[in-house]
Amino acid sequence: MRSEHWIAKNLGVMVGFAGLLGGLSEMQLSSSKTARRKLAFAVMTLAAIHYLAAQASTPPAMDSYRFTIAANPVTTGPLPGHGLAQHPFLYCGEFDYVHPDQTMYLVRDGKVAWTYSIPTNLMVYGKSEMAELGDCTRFSNGDILFSYRWGARIVTPEKKIIWDYHAAPNTEIHSAQPAGKNRVLIAQNGAPTKLFLINTVTGNVEKELALPTPYPNSAHGQVRRAHLTKAGTFLVGLMEEHRVAEFDADGKEVWSFACPDTWTGPRPKNGGTISAWDAIRLKNGNTLISGDEYGYVLEVNPKGEIVWELGKNDLPGYPLDVVQEIGRLDNGNTVISNWVAGNVKSDNWPSTIQIIEVTPAKKVVWALQQWNNPDLGPASSIQLLDQGGAPENGDLQR
Repeated sequence: MRSEHWIAKNLGVMVGFAGLLGGLSEMQLSSSKTARRKLAFAVMTLAAIHYLAAQASTPPAMDSYRFTIAANPVTTGPLPGHGLAQHPFLYCGEFDYVHPDQTMYLVRDGKVAWTYSIPTNLMVYGKSEMAELGDCTRFSNGDILFSYRWGARIVTPEKKIIWDYHAAPNTEIHSAQPAGKNRVLIAQNGAPTKLFLINTVTGNVEKELALPTPYPNSAHGQVRRAHLTKAGTFLVGLMEEHRVAEFDADGKEVWSFACPDTWTGPRPKNGGTISAWDAIRLKNGNTLISGDEYGYVLEVNPKGEIVWELGKNDLPGYPLDVVQEIGRLDNGNTVISNWVAGNVKSDNWPSTIQIIEVTPAKKVVWALQQWNNPDLGPASSIQLLDQGGAPENGDLQR
């Protein structure tokens, strides 16, 4: 699998290093010790192979995450739609630990037109930590805003960094959304969870809201999406609380929805599951909610009534494994970022259909399963670039 490719790519470096050590040894040892030098070289090379294999195949710890794979078998037939050519789009995904870099992809006309990568492992306050590309949006002028767990950044099409915000110690950032031409909204998980409206030109924090945080010691699982609505409120998926909450400009909670417990099978040994990965306010006033490992999509009206839903196994041949970002398209269809099957077990990832577009009648019209040439990796965020409106004006339903 990809871990084997990564080993092959890096093995030459390790072999070269071992050879260097062998050369240094040769200057120090007599020719009678040639056999021992060769043996030492072989041992170091073998150790390098085992080390690289362990690094490539062993996933990092994921706090309390425990997932199940949908019971619905993946289709083996042709996938609907036109693959990479169905829509132009910007794509990124979190927890792609099998690669040395985390990469965003911009696809046009069925081909990768642009990429941007950051190292998988970053030094964060003196400690090596794994970066995650969890949120990405293209502004109308072509600039790209994205979160990378330890901060948020804006880069130009020429890959020049024009704004870079670093998360405070012991916090994480997984949500970075446009909130105007020169303004972004970020959610900073921590003790407590905070929302920041930041002017990207001046660097000034224009608004800071501290949210109720019942689990302050579990920053990683607090928030994946926070949105500024057209009404000026903040709509937040509170994952560990299993609910969506809307806050006014002063931080007062004005609306909420408790996510249903649709879990089937055995519960995780060390706790519960999480939901409300994403929550977006639709133009009709309803709220579209993604269920993360629960694998559902819900449309809820202001009264809290479910008016449309899609369950984990409701699409025969297209299981919803872990539903992360969602969006409602101009034509009324819903696009789903279907993270990965098997989750921390990367051997199961290629069975995942990463992107699914479904009609209101629950017909799949586009399914993207792209794990090679190019390997897009896990799906957390997708922006379809053929939709009307400007992201910085809040026009997109995503």
